[in-house]
Amino acid sequence: MTVFRRRHAWLGALVALALVFPQLAAWLGQDFYVAFASRVLIWALLASSLNLLVGVGGMVSLGHAAFYGVGAYVVGIVATEAPQLSAALIAWPAAVAVSGLLALAIGAISLRTRGVYFIMITLAFAQMLFYVFVSLKAYGGDDGMAIARRSALPGLNLADEATFYYVVLALFALCLYALARLTASRFGRVLAGIKDNEARMESLGYATFRFKLVAIVISGAVAGLAGALMANLNTYVSPNMLYWDQSGTVLVMVILGGLGSLWGGLAGAGAYLLFEELATAVTPHWQIGLGALLLGVVFFAPAGIAGLFARRRR
Repeated sequence: MTVFRRRHAWLGALVALALVFPQLAAWLGQDFYVAFASRVLIWALLASSLNLLVGVGGMVSLGHAAFYGVGAYVVGIVATEAPQLSAALIAWPAAVAVSGLLALAIGAISLRTRGVYFIMITLAFAQMLFYVFVSLKAYGGDDGMAIARRSALPGLNLADEATFYYVVLALFALCLYALARLTASRFGRVLAGIKDNEARMESLGYATFRFKLVAIVISGAVAGLAGALMANLNTYVSPNMLYWDQSGTVLVMVILGGLGSLWGGLAGAGAYLLFEELATAVTPHWQIGLGALLLGVVFFAPAGIAGLFARRRR
């Protein structure tokens, strides 16, 4: 009972801090960090979507940036070609739908391979899409494209950083709750079983291909939402959002945070971006320190940062 109360006390403190953060930043004269917190939450959403594949389903993908970047470009293209449809209630679901359909197509092909071949084919698809968007000169090509303004949401001014932060926070909380229910459901248990022993799950009568494909579609759709939010945060989209190093970055976040952990995406994104923010003020070679941090997590905390807190509670 004490552990249960302690766990909920930590969660309550985290929620309270998240809710008062914009006011706290304004009181300290650090309004910049409101936009930084929004960026952390968006990356956490992206990392949580990949964690469903890697941590729960055991499908290591190096092409996750494809869904993220396409979701961002959907918002940018809609804002450019049909400004009357650029409202958040239209553009953001469109980004989710397009990224989900793309994940369906890529997943249906990629899942016919396994292991390192699956990793490489997802990477290949992401790189192909990267070069497609580089070649689209009508949408900025290699330079990317600027978005005139953030998407409109009835009754809210998303141009205000604090308002946008709360919208991102609400969407992150909803998606995290949905992912928690999903992994705790029969679907999540089957997916975890496939990760442990796919042949055995097939012998028990489960259509493993379908379960994995649904997981890829859900993961891709959530990544598309993260891309739509990032496009609004920066009012800019670029082909670099689809480049393979973006997939590598989010994979590092998942490993840092904790594979298969519900809070792994948030912990990993927060640790990565906070380390980058602090280390870049000291040296331009901050990636060396990040590498050392990652090695430390792999050797001494294989369950990630979230796993450390879970172990302390136990």
